[in-house]
Amino acid sequence: MKIFVTDIGGKEHELEALEGWRVMEIIKDYGLPLKAECGGACCCATCHVYVDEAWLPKLHGMQDEEEDMLDEAIDIQDNSRLSCQLLMSEELDGLKVTIAPGTEL
Repeated sequence: MKIFVTDIGGKEHELEALEGWRVMEIIKDYGLPLKAECGGACCCATCHVYVDEAWLPKLHGMQDEEEDMLDEAIDIQDNSRLSCQLLMSEELDGLKVTIAPGTEL
């Protein structure tokens, strides 16, 4: 499985993804600049990403905790999600996300 992550500078990175891993963990594992300060506990908004519009229907619905944390993020858009709340699965093979401003190291 793969995910495609566009960094703050606009460069796209093709990353190998493992089923069951959080998108945030995959991005951090590859050393891309993503703060992810709370380590996936949904207690901050520093793993904020923009999900490519074509992938939004394939994602599970947003929980209240994620929505509350996104209120703390910078430059929220309709396709904003916390990457710690997105679990890789076969259905998400090829997922495209962009690291949001304010989350870079």
